[in-house]
Amino acid sequence: MKVLVAVKRVIDYNVKARVKSDGSGVDLANVKMSMNPFDEIAVEQAIRMKEAGTVDEVVAVSIGVKQAQETLRTALAMGADRAILVVAADDVHQDIEPLAVAKILKAVVDQEQPGLVLAGKQAIDNDMNATGQMLSALLGWSQGTFASEVAVDGDHAVITREVDGGLQTIKVKMPSIITVDLRLNEPRYASLPNIMKAKKKPMDEKTAADYGVDVTPRLEIIGTAEPAARKAGEIVGSVDELVAKLKEAGAV
Repeated sequence: MKVLVAVKRVIDYNVKARVKSDGSGVDLANVKMSMNPFDEIAVEQAIRMKEAGTVDEVVAVSIGVKQAQETLRTALAMGADRAILVVAADDVHQDIEPLAVAKILKAVVDQEQPGLVLAGKQAIDNDMNATGQMLSALLGWSQGTFASEVAVDGDHAVITREVDGGLQTIKVKMPSIITVDLRLNEPRYASLPNIMKAKKKPMDEKTAADYGVDVTPRLEIIGTAEPAARKAGEIVGSVDELVAKLKEAGAV
């Protein structure tokens, strides 16, 4: 079985995001970028499935700017077999919206014919949490979202999902789309030998036009601003004074 893993290049989670001076978005100039952490978990899951003999080939795909090839090289160094880069934007500040990403992924799936598509449940830059669900709808495939456990049982996938009330286990027929959550696994670090090997692994480069997909944004950013600074606290002398202050603030 072939597994397709979607990965996204995002601002590194250790970096403090800065808003542009004109408020038009987040400043990504000279900022460290890395693979979306949830997507990293998806790559690790695909590699573990290959190591277990369930999967024959792991293909990583990324949609965005040309610099995303660095993200794909990371996936290859972790253990993916080959990669596909779909260049859909020239400006690093242009975020490809979930519907356009899902349409491109559908075209890639139609060509590659994987038995399973893995992706992170959401990207940490826009928190859309929509691409996997949209891809499932476009393909007409089953889906399992927020997966904390994944197992293949014949032509079905058994998925434990994290839901508001706890955990839910479902069994879906493959081919399927699975979006993964934090507790599924802990991604491995790419070793230096594997990083060197990754440079020789195949990476195909396509464009959104190759798949006939229009990536023109449908959403307009009106403004971006830093969160309001937290106000200084106030020391009170007794519980009664605390309760009085809370009542004044309308907290109780």
